[in-house]
Amino acid sequence: MYPISRSSARLNLRELEIEDVDAVFAIYGSPEATEHLSFEARTREQVRQIVARSIAAVSETPRTEYALAVTERDSDELIGFGRLALDPHQQRGATIGFALRPNVWGAGYGAEAVRLLLGVGFEDLGLHRIWGARSPLNEASARTMTAVGMVEEGTIREHVLKAGKWRDSVVHAILDREWRAGGP
Repeated sequence: MYPISRSSARLNLRELEIEDVDAVFAIYGSPEATEHLSFEARTREQVRQIVARSIAAVSETPRTEYALAVTERDSDELIGFGRLALDPHQQRGATIGFALRPNVWGAGYGAEAVRLLLGVGFEDLGLHRIWGARSPLNEASARTMTAVGMVEEGTIREHVLKAGKWRDSVVHAILDREWRAGGP
């Protein structure tokens, strides 16, 4: 399915373009923005490679990854990055990930962006279950996933190795019937 394009009251979700490298770097290159993610801040070259791979993934058949730009509707400025990846170990399942530039945190953009990503998964791709994992310390992500109807399911112990230390991940998920009903 290409191109992905969805809108909400304040945001657009669209395919990444090579011109987005600097805007994605403002997120993935930021120690603040990546503090609770599963990886350290990236270099600009690493971000360029991520964006290039994401653009190339669009033409794969079947397409298994949807790495998308989150932009403000009014300005078309890229403020976030969202990813939906089909889970090869789960029928009609996918993982979700999202990150926003720190200067837009606290404005409700996270929940709006995640709702757009869930819409792609459930409405466009016909998925049954979408799940995401967060750092146990990332309370903002917990609030965001709860606000969109995702249920905290449990903890994956020592799931992520970051900065030489193992970290747990807390799993949240939502089912297609919960999405259609507006939450669990």
